[in-house]
Amino acid sequence: MTDVAKGLQAGLGYRFVDSMVLTRALTHRSAGPAHNERLEFLGDSVLSIVISDNLYRRYPEATEGELTRCRARLVRQETLAFVAQKLGLADALTVGQAMGARGSADHPGVLADALEALIGAVFIDGGYAAVVLVVEGIFAELLRDIAPESISKDAKTALQELLHKQGLSLPVYRVVLMRGEPHLRQFDVECYLPATKGRFSGQGASRRKAEQEAAQRALDACA
Repeated sequence: MTDVAKGLQAGLGYRFVDSMVLTRALTHRSAGPAHNERLEFLGDSVLSIVISDNLYRRYPEATEGELTRCRARLVRQETLAFVAQKLGLADALTVGQAMGARGSADHPGVLADALEALIGAVFIDGGYAAVVLVVEGIFAELLRDIAPESISKDAKTALQELLHKQGLSLPVYRVVLMRGEPHLRQFDVECYLPATKGRFSGQGASRRKAEQEAAQRALDACA
């Protein structure tokens, strides 16, 4: 096992029993068929339930909406990439030659996906109790500092509630264009308001992020 992998485990506060699970978690799809996408799928769900459980117990007076917004803030791509950077995850990733030459291993989307894969790997290797300790450890500062009452509604939710209150049709989102390679995808999205026939564009590294940007522009126009 490399020194980088050992350092990563130290940062997680967890030592893998099966080193092959860790190796797969750290292998990007560009490096070959034994990649981490299945672990990423699993880790996404595991992370969501661990964060949800922690928030539920930590903030007994918070409403469902406040808890949902807190969770969304904690599991969004930007936050996951930030946590991954603190762990030094980019240095531990195995990527294909072309991707490595472009320096894409530290792209926020790649880092976020790798962190989810790593969380999935801990769950497979050590079970639920182990992954709870890992997630609550690496998210400790973020969980401590988040304040449910101070997180405003996201743009899509705010726009939907505004239109509903006014008795208007809800917005329709569609992907206009996808650009870039799968691991560096960029989305162009349109938000269409049937009532006013307004069209608002948004761009982002994920469909969700692009939709939020388009919704914010629609909100600004409705203000």
